[in-house]
Amino acid sequence: MTQIISSLAQISSRYDALFVDLWGCVHDGVQAMPEAVTALQDYRRKGGIVVLVTNSPKPRAGVEVQLQKFGVPTDAWDTIATSGDSARSAMFRGAVGEKVFFMGEWERDEEFFTPLKLLEDPLNIELVDLDQAEGIVCCGPFDPMADPADLRPQLLYAKTKGMKLLCANPDIVVDRGEVREWCAGAVARLYTEMGGESLYFGKPHPPIYDLARRRLYALGHDIPDSQILAIGDGAQTDIKGATGEDIDSLFISGGLARADTKTSHQPDPEALTAYLQREMSMPTYTIGQLR
Repeated sequence: MTQIISSLAQISSRYDALFVDLWGCVHDGVQAMPEAVTALQDYRRKGGIVVLVTNSPKPRAGVEVQLQKFGVPTDAWDTIATSGDSARSAMFRGAVGEKVFFMGEWERDEEFFTPLKLLEDPLNIELVDLDQAEGIVCCGPFDPMADPADLRPQLLYAKTKGMKLLCANPDIVVDRGEVREWCAGAVARLYTEMGGESLYFGKPHPPIYDLARRRLYALGHDIPDSQILAIGDGAQTDIKGATGEDIDSLFISGGLARADTKTSHQPDPEALTAYLQREMSMPTYTIGQLR
């Protein structure tokens, strides 16, 4: 049974580092959440390390710019691990070939294709039309408000050609303020259901956790998993991933699941239990919002 807590400070002394989700926990896609920012600042002042672990398809530098835009101060975190960085590394190593078809919003996702300087002999990725492609790079649907099923014709063609789909963001949906949008994970899920092969690098899959640990180590910290707490609002991403890595977790019930858990300030215990049972999820702790 998950333990409902009232604040991060109630449990934070048990952990040397946090792996913190961004969207729905620290910001809402429009602006920072003040209580969450204060909680992370307080944790860092006491010596804790905060790694922001996000399924954003953006490289780390792009997320830093976005955080500044949303009003998340730099003293609320130490480093960042993104699904985009894990996926980019795989792309430039040839995971889906050299000639790729891009799905996403180019003005938002162009930086995904910036060459990685850390790799030796990265592949020279060429963006081509679908009928010339060896694989697909998906940073999201072309229209985040449209039903992903609209992409079935392109996905069916790709499946018949045996193309792999690299998913830069395993999230199914996010809430931008009060508006719910589809993410790359919805496209990848559909492609898999159609019989295609999707490759994942963000939560709940291991590559992003390996990257987060490397980010910690680069800061000079070799922290065991038993001393790390993962925080997030996605039962099938943040919590499932933490469980798979044997890392304790704090579920933010007032994010994506706020309606299902009847969360205002805190979740309704019965609604929370029913939701977690339905999702087959068992976070170590739960709180309405990060505070």
